[in-house]
Amino acid sequence: PQTEGVLAIKKMLDYLELKQIGGLKIETIIRLSRFVMRNNYFLYEGQYYHQIRGGAMGSPLTLTIANCYMFFFERNIVKQITNAGGLYLRYIDDMFIIIN
Repeated sequence: PQTEGVLAIKKMLDYLELKQIGGLKIETIIRLSRFVMRNNYFLYEGQYYHQIRGGAMGSPLTLTIANCYMFFFERNIVKQITNAGGLYLRYIDDMFIIIN
């Protein structure tokens, strides 16, 4: 979900109403994020591969994408879970949910 990941960053920046970060315009940040997500390469047993789905594990960008995505995902379900007497916990991109 490379496209969805970049959209999650854009949605978060729009939500925060930021115009720029560290001197970079939001449009530039989105373009750079898209470039990084589309240009992940890795070496496996002496052969280079281009990652065409998802993002690199442990990458600061994919961690940021996961947090942005989860922020909006949570907003849709936390109230429902709480109202149903359930429990919702999250650590980075891991969730623990109990619903009766």
